[in-house]
Amino acid sequence: MPITELFTLTDRVAVVTGASSGLGVAFAHALAEAGADVALGARRLDRLEQTLDSVRDATGRRGIAVATDVAEPGDCQRLVDAAIKEFGHVDILVNNAGVGTAAPATRETPEQFRSVLDVNLSGCYWMAQACGRVMGPGSSIINISSVLGITTAGLPQAAYTASKAGLIGLTRDLAQQWTGRKGIRVNAIAPGFFDTEMTDQYTPEYIEQVSSRIVAGRWGNASELAAAVVFLASAAAGYITGQTLVVDGGMTLT
Repeated sequence: MPITELFTLTDRVAVVTGASSGLGVAFAHALAEAGADVALGARRLDRLEQTLDSVRDATGRRGIAVATDVAEPGDCQRLVDAAIKEFGHVDILVNNAGVGTAAPATRETPEQFRSVLDVNLSGCYWMAQACGRVMGPGSSIINISSVLGITTAGLPQAAYTASKAGLIGLTRDLAQQWTGRKGIRVNAIAPGFFDTEMTDQYTPEYIEQVSSRIVAGRWGNASELAAAVVFLASAAAGYITGQTLVVDGGMTLT
């Protein structure tokens, strides 16, 4: 097989959460460009349908949009059920849905803390559970963690960092459970700083502080992260499981 064919996703079906904006849109486009049909989930159905329309127009691939709150296990199951009904199988899951807060640890309320973990950690587990029940050998789950699960970056983000560090641990455990027995690879990506709705909230002073730690001298482009997702979803990464791929321009070197 030519090496380039290892990166194709022809006849595969990819489920992408958090696909109504930001990096989720880039992931949906990249997976479809590589040949996959897509089942997209997010809470904002109107924005989600815009993503789906743009993917169809750009790639000609098939797709569905399903209103999904990943904090609700029933919503996760409905997204997967809809994908099975439409396409007959699910081969790829990109657990991208996420929220963030910045609250001092002495003032963060239980509700604030739990709401972040419900989406960023529990939501990824419910989605992986639902997909793991129907995925066959050769399937791939990709959890979008963060460099903040590995290092700190100057903001009080206990809930967010705990959820992203927990997701790395969850990745290892699911890989151990499912790769040998089910043939499902489970990996994580830890992005550094990319332009998203979440980073739009940062002050210029904080952006300057973070940027000074990035060895590459710039923030990442969405296409660079989407390429990593396609790699881990593809047969090119067939011998990789339980790993966290850091895509941060060298931030964690400093």
